[in-house]
Amino acid sequence: EVQLVESGGGLVQPGGSLRLSCAASGFTFGSYDMSWVRQAPGKGPEWVSAINSGGGSTTYYADSVKGRFTIARDNTKNTVLLQMNSLKPEDTAVYYCAVITSPLGYLPYKFDSWGQGTQVTVSS
Repeated sequence: EVQLVESGGGLVQPGGSLRLSCAASGFTFGSYDMSWVRQAPGKGPEWVSAINSGGGSTTYYADSVKGRFTIARDNTKNTVLLQMNSLKPEDTAVYYCAVITSPLGYLPYKFDSWGQGTQVTVSS
């Protein structure tokens, strides 16, 4: 059974940083492209970032987070990370990690298997 468990969310002031982690199990993690997706209150899901399978040398970011967020993966720990810097109130959302099942680099992505999400709130 595929399981994705996100952690690391919380309340942070504007300009602050958070590091999200997603622990994966139940599938060959290193063989899959992975993504972070967020959903703000009252809005639909928004793709945030993606990373390729294997070594994770190829990454993609939504324009809204480019230059502020960094995605990475550790295949030895079956974990995908999202370092979020210079956070803004508009980054407030539930953040999910997901397995990408469509070709990497071509939006919109299709996803299979989501975690339960972790809440990020950016507020003073």
